[in-house]
Amino acid sequence: MSQDRAQLMGRAAPLLLVILTTAAVATLHLDARGVATVGEIPAGLPQPTLSFLTNPAWRELLLPAFMIALIGYVESVSVAKVLARKRRQKIDPNQELVALGLSNLGAAVAGTMPVAGGFNRSMVNFAAGAQTQFAALITAILVGTVTLWLTPWFYYLPQAVLAAIIIVSVAPLIDLATVRESWRDDRADTLSLATTFGGVLFLGLEGGFVLGVLLSIALYQWRAAKPHIAIVGRVPGTEHYRNIHRHQVETWPELLLVRIDESLYFANAAYLDQFVANAVAERPQLSHLVFLMNAVNHIDLSAIEMLIGLTTGLREAGITVHLAEVKGPVMDRLQQSRLLAELPPGQVFLSTEEAVQALIQKSRSNF
Repeated sequence: MSQDRAQLMGRAAPLLLVILTTAAVATLHLDARGVATVGEIPAGLPQPTLSFLTNPAWRELLLPAFMIALIGYVESVSVAKVLARKRRQKIDPNQELVALGLSNLGAAVAGTMPVAGGFNRSMVNFAAGAQTQFAALITAILVGTVTLWLTPWFYYLPQAVLAAIIIVSVAPLIDLATVRESWRDDRADTLSLATTFGGVLFLGLEGGFVLGVLLSIALYQWRAAKPHIAIVGRVPGTEHYRNIHRHQVETWPELLLVRIDESLYFANAAYLDQFVANAVAERPQLSHLVFLMNAVNHIDLSAIEMLIGLTTGLREAGITVHLAEVKGPVMDRLQQSRLLAELPPGQVFLSTEEAVQALIQKSRSNF
């Protein structure tokens, strides 16, 4: 019982603090001594209107409105994920987007502020013990009551008290452990975190957000431009194939197995071309090259053109290119291109083992 009472007192503490400090400022006239207060709050509810449809200023507000909507959605989903993890729940970002869109359509007609889930309000609500959406309904009723009749009472509410409540509620969101883990595992992600944080401090929320997004895209492009490509061999006594630099495997001088661990598109096509050129130059007895494409989920026109050029060039050098473990959607794309016509008939293999058995036997019979 004492624990329940302590929890109740902890959740009621912000409300008591607001009442006591507001009364103290009003009674002792502390606002005249430099204590910053909320000041006058306009009373009354907003009136529904469609006048914004004919307002010519909407063109000037289009870009800022888009940024507000984007930031509001990201912030809403972020805080929702944090709170969902704390309660072992899950959310659907698509449903969150639909809910925010419908809510803001209603807000536009009603003349209210944009609707979004904020870190400060959500964390204050969570700290107060809210469990369901019924808490939001109670909050809306209380806000409406205050707006209609009680706004003069909040004239003397100290701004420092509001700031303290928000800081105390948001403090649990500061996750230094994740920053340390990011620094240890991937410093590029840490750079993105630090850049976004610094951008928000010095450029504002919108500027910091845009800077973080641009840096994240740049880092993604940098990583995608150098995908992981491995030369693999067969684990002795099995049909498993692993990286020759990480495992003790069987290899063959006349056969090269290249595993591509990324989708192929314009940004990384040149990297694969250079990788193959270096590998071929180190193997003078090579006669067959097999691309293992089980990890390739997409291939674009630039990558297909690169493979066609690579296939033609290697054929002139006496090396035949083959494909293995090609996924259905990728094969559909290849069948619409000229690449399969450049390959030997029947040289797209279903499995790596099938390719190895067939090509080794072919090499030995030719020898």
